[in-house]
Parts: sequence; C-alpha cells; structure tokens
Amino acid sequence: MMRRTLNAVSRVLPPRLRHFSGGEVTEDVSECAASPQITERASLYVHWPYCLRRCSYCNFNKYISKENNSHVMTKCLQREIETLLRLSQVSCITSVFFGGGTPSLAHPSIFAAILETVSRQVNLSDEAEVTLEVNPTPAGKSRLEDYCRAGVNRFSIGVQVSNEDLKSLGRDHDSHEALQTIEEARRLCPGRVSVDVMFGRPKQTVESWEIELSELLRVCDDHVSLYQLTLERGTQLFKQVECGAVTMPSEDVTADMYQRARKTLHQHGFQQYEVSNFARHNSVSHHNISYWKGNQYIGVGPGAHGRFVPLGEGGVVREARTQTLEPDVWIREVRQRGHGTRRRLQLGHLELLEEVLVMGMRMTEGINHKHWEMFSPQTGLDEVFGESIVVQELLQSGQLILDDRGLRCSWEGLALLDSILPALLVELERQISPKASRGPL
Repeated sequence: MMRRTLNAVSRVLPPRLRHFSGGEVTEDVSECAASPQITERASLYVHWPYCLRRCSYCNFNKYISKENNSHVMTKCLQREIETLLRLSQVSCITSVFFGGGTPSLAHPSIFAAILETVSRQVNLSDEAEVTLEVNPTPAGKSRLEDYCRAGVNRFSIGVQVSNEDLKSLGRDHDSHEALQTIEEARRLCPGRVSVDVMFGRPKQTVESWEIELSELLRVCDDHVSLYQLTLERGTQLFKQVECGAVTMPSEDVTADMYQRARKTLHQHGFQQYEVSNFARHNSVSHHNISYWKGNQYIGVGPGAHGRFVPLGEGGVVREARTQTLEPDVWIREVRQRGHGTRRRLQLGHLELLEEVLVMGMRMTEGINHKHWEMFSPQTGLDEVFGESIVVQELLQSGQLILDDRGLRCSWEGLALLDSILPALLVELERQISPKASRGPL
C-alpha cells in the first residue's frame, strides 16, 4: 500500500514529465458521471520545448533546436489546441500558461496566433490570466512590450543574483541583466510579475541565501516562488555531485533556508498561499491555483500533461493525458491525427480523490468541505479522516487541522507536507476502496 501511496504523490504534480507508455487507454476503472460544474471550464498549458542551451541542473523536456522550425511548431500547437478543445468540449478557458523550454525565444506573434486560436474555439476573457516564462536576458527583456501587445499579461522570471552561481549552473545571463528584466516587466505588468528563486544550490549557505533574498526583495514585484534545487539523474550537475566535484547543502541546511525565507517574505508583506508560493496584494497565480484545486487543465505541446474528461468522444471519466515527448515525433503525430497524445489513463474515483488531496493540501487554505464534496459527495472529509488514529496524532501535534472550514496544514505542518501526505493517502485508500464509491469528476 505504501508503494502505491508514494506513486500517487509523484503522479499528480503537473505539468512536468514523468512516465510514458503506448497510446492506448487503460480500461480497468469505474465509470463516474461527469459534473458540468467541473467539465465546462479548464486552464490551458502550452509547452514550447526549445532552448538555446541546457542548464546543468535541468531535466525538463527541452531541446536545442538545430533549425528554425517556429512556423511548423506554431501551426502544430494551434492544431492540437483545436483538437483537444473540441475533445474536451469546454466552453471557457480560464487561464493560459506558456512554459518550456524557453518560450521567450519564440516571436511574440506566435503567442498572439495561439491566443487567437483559443478565442475562436471557446470563451477566453480579456481578463483571463496569460502567463509567459521569460529568460532574463537582454533579448528577453527587449521583447517584453511586444509580448504584452500579443496578449500576455503576466510574466514568470527565474532569477538568481549570484553571478558565480549563474555561471556554474549554465545560465546565459548575469544578475544585472536579470534585475533589469524584472524592472521592465514590472513597468509593463505592475503587480503581475512572479520572481522565481531557486535555493539549495551548490556551495550556497544560509547566510548567502539571506543576503540574496534581501537583494531580490528590493526589486521584486508582488509574487515570489521558491524552488529547492533537486538533483536529477542524467543531468550534468548530478554527475558533478556524484564524482565529488560539487557539493550540495545538507537537508538540514535547505530546511533552514526554506523556513528563513518564509519568515523574511512574511515580514515584507507576502502571504504564503501554497508550499512554494507567496503573494502580496492578492497577486496570486490563478493558473496554478486551478491545478491545486483539482480543476481541469489541457496540456498542448511536446511532453505536456493534461487532466480532462473527453466529452467529445463520449467520455464520462477524467483522463490523465501526456503528449509525446520528442518535438519531431510530436509534430508528425499532430500532422497525422490532430494531436500528439501518447498516453491516456482513466482516473478511477480513488485516484481522482488522491489527486484532489495531494494538490489541495499544498495550499495554506487546504481543502474545504464544499470543494471536497464536489468530487466525493458520499464520503466527507470528517468521515475519511476524522477517526484515523494517525490523523488524530497529526491533529494533536498541531501539524494538521480538521475543523468546520475543512482539512489543512498548520504553518509548521506545511513545511512537513511530504511526511504528512503518505499517512493521509493511506487513510483515504482504506476508507474509499472498500466502498467502491462513485462521484463526479
């Protein structure tokens, strides 16, 4: 059971890539009625796979393009969007996120064309959040205004202020260029710029991390995302650490970095609303919140992930879908059949609730009773978790809270979420599986 539990934790973290198989649907699953309240809306993730170079720590689905095939990629992205929107039959796209790779390498006209394709198919409000990941180079900075004219209204910018770290990690800019990019982005989209900061880097200390945070807080906008650097097998950094050429901070040090960052951000007016995300003036990422709330999302582009009910082909069960990884193969498949979906997995009721639980508990507000009932009308949060001895111990220790608002972690518990989730998932499986309960998607 624990192996299944840990698999559930890793399976539900979108939109990056994990496991792939053939293109067939797995059928061994109970059917559930699709709820219009959930299926008529979705967010959209668009993956641009190309980069100029590969950073030493990165294992995302990215490729160094040997030729300029932006036109072909754009046409295929448009076609896959049309196909999957028809398949999902959603009437509204609530937000769009352009990720990668390095999507800011693409010409602004590409994003305008993609957004126009979405608008022709479904409702895309003028107020919908449209985010673009930007590499903070002079080239990226020079295009920010054109991105805004194309329809982008929010920027996500990865920043480190140590030039030595930027060089060792294989980044193609310096700290001055990064800070200039933030300044220009804030001018164009005030209150809608996320600064994404990575900690736990090689040779980094708690003291240097606090200095870096102080520098960033002088220039950042109203949203900060914290990401701990993790060693990924197959990357250059992994090999350097394995042979002893590079050392990484210990787990205790990175835990201290995280806690100090939480306190520092709070002192500067940022409210933590998710494990890794902080905002002031309510400048949250609505796109990411849609993931954490278990809403539908459609993923297009090489290696993108999606979660939606394929109503257009008579489907009544939410599917976890993954697009083909390699851009050249994905392009061929889109040209042949309108989409590059490589893997489809129907989610049973328990699997769906596992996703709702794992994603929802990442938020500081957790999961309220009404939201849980949308997915599990027959078995409430109190019934699932209220009588568990292990959960009671977590409640009594102050790490977990279960009350009339719902289920959530305390401030202390949120930092320990990875150790809390397995216990919750075991209890969920114990309560749900024997009942073979069915509910909406």
